[in-house]
Amino acid sequence: MKKFIIAVLFISILWAADTKNFGEDLTLKETTAISTILESPEKYVDQKVMVEGRVLDVCKKRGCWITVSSDKDFESIMVKVEDGVIVFPQESKGKMARVEGVIEKIEFSMEETLAKEKHECEKEGKEFDASKVTKPDVMYRLKATGAAIEM
Repeated sequence: MKKFIIAVLFISILWAADTKNFGEDLTLKETTAISTILESPEKYVDQKVMVEGRVLDVCKKRGCWITVSSDKDFESIMVKVEDGVIVFPQESKGKMARVEGVIEKIEFSMEETLAKEKHECEKEGKEFDASKVTKPDVMYRLKATGAAIEM
């Protein structure tokens, strides 16, 4: 038990020593698994959560969003911040992060969904078929107030 406590303290010290904070301080004590949020996103809308995972991508223009990997393969969550309030550096990509904020639901109109799908097809060099888009998209993301990224 003594060795376990020492190991936990050592890991905590290492995390704190190599971590850069962005925005407000993290206040929650426990993380919520991203996979848990994505399984039942409606349950978490407007709820404050802290998630943890590897930064997969960073907004190249203003650093105003990141995507964070889930605890399950091929899952991630979009993390958005208020433009200019928090700026995530490009070197965050590939680093572990803890992010705190509120889960929000974004509902797109059919017109917005069609435009988004068309843009995605153009990016991938695929032919766009509007008849395959049958309903408007819904997106769940984390509106972050603070983050701690291992640098």
